[in-house]
Amino acid sequence: MATGVSVRRTSVGDLVRDDAPTFSFEFFPPKTDAGERQLWQAIRELEALQPSFVSITYGAGGSSRDRTVAITERIASETTLLPMAHLTAVNHSVAELRNVIGHYAAVGVHDVMALRGDPPGDPRAEWVAHPEGFEYTSELVKLVRNSGEFCVGVAAFPEKHPRSPDFESDVRFFVEKCRAGADFAITQFFFNWEDWARLRDATVAAGSDVPIVPGVMPVTNVSQIERMAVLSGAEFPSALADRLRGVADDPNAVREIGVEVATALSARLLAEGAPGIHFITLNRSAATREVWANLAPAKVAARA
Repeated sequence: MATGVSVRRTSVGDLVRDDAPTFSFEFFPPKTDAGERQLWQAIRELEALQPSFVSITYGAGGSSRDRTVAITERIASETTLLPMAHLTAVNHSVAELRNVIGHYAAVGVHDVMALRGDPPGDPRAEWVAHPEGFEYTSELVKLVRNSGEFCVGVAAFPEKHPRSPDFESDVRFFVEKCRAGADFAITQFFFNWEDWARLRDATVAAGSDVPIVPGVMPVTNVSQIERMAVLSGAEFPSALADRLRGVADDPNAVREIGVEVATALSARLLAEGAPGIHFITLNRSAATREVWANLAPAKVAARA
């Protein structure tokens, strides 16, 4: 066998640029031991579906940094999954960011989602940069890219980021992140496929070919989705809200509607040319597994 020849690893960026659509899952670091048990149950159940990759989020203000790193490391070493770690600039100095990046590299994690992050306590509060940190996501993207053989993802917002003055400005900010070295993007959750298509077309018109993977969240809790929609600025369609509120006291009925809506949205996005679907699981596997199963014909057709 030849020696001295390095084998190039497959990155998330490679996968989302492939002809076949990717299917990936997002988890968040739990705050309790019971939450951690639920997380690992979901991970093991979803691992059987052989997703393209999984991602582990970072708490507001970097509050879950240690848990995020530990869970990402464990996924890399104890499962067959390809983990993508999140990293936020908020509340971190450049030195701290370098330390986290180095830790990821040391445990074999080379796919990173670079985010500016929300202020701790109140995501809608004024954003203040760390005195020894970064002001913009593009700076964090450059740091990660210059720290080794990393593949870097960034966030995208089909309905614009809540802090952006308008959609056009948000597209410019997004393209700046891409030009800083981003390989791909994953969107905030949304409910109207037209919003993703509009963002995709606007970025292409602006000269960016970075793949934008839509984030889809099957609704399983009405009050939870209402809170998340307010914080993220996402539109919660009134017709869907009315349907869900009508069965709010029946968890199974809520999940059935959530699965139905997420399946229809995902299928339409794939038909419109989306490079994949990134499922926001909220650390539960049942609804996501149902949507994944419903999409089986679409997955086969897309690969044909």
